[in-house]
Amino acid sequence: MKKLFLLRHAKSSWEDSSLTDLERPLNKRGKRDAPFMGKLLKEKEINIDTIYTSHALRALMTAEIISKEIHLGKEHIIVEKKIYEAGIKELSDVVSNLPEKFSSVMIIGHNPGLTSFANFLGNKYIDNIPTCGIVGLKFNLESWNEIERGRGEIFLFEYPKKYLK
Repeated sequence: MKKLFLLRHAKSSWEDSSLTDLERPLNKRGKRDAPFMGKLLKEKEINIDTIYTSHALRALMTAEIISKEIHLGKEHIIVEKKIYEAGIKELSDVVSNLPEKFSSVMIIGHNPGLTSFANFLGNKYIDNIPTCGIVGLKFNLESWNEIERGRGEIFLFEYPKKYLK
């Protein structure tokens, strides 16, 4: 059994127009939502072996906050540049090359690729993964490279606006 969690980075700041897209940090709402979602994962007793994240600052910040809340050390955060601006093909490549020792992996990335990937893998349609939203998929498979279109069962879809206004 393999479990894959797709998490869209928390809300980012557009305040400083001199920053590149990769340099944008989390804004106030993002800094509120990321710890909330980490606590929610902990409450739901979701265990994650490792986190793969885009190298964009907002994704890295989200990864660090989530890992802290679920008590996963920073050494379990792996930066994967392919995740930034990734579509289905790039995300599929990342997943198919995950080490088999991991049974539960989180990928922190960006839309529209993350939502497209969730819909490609999953058994339910999701219109949009909002910022800091997470989709959990489980696969009755032994190897990451066996994961393919429609083989995942979406068992979790959570996002901050379900709880916070």
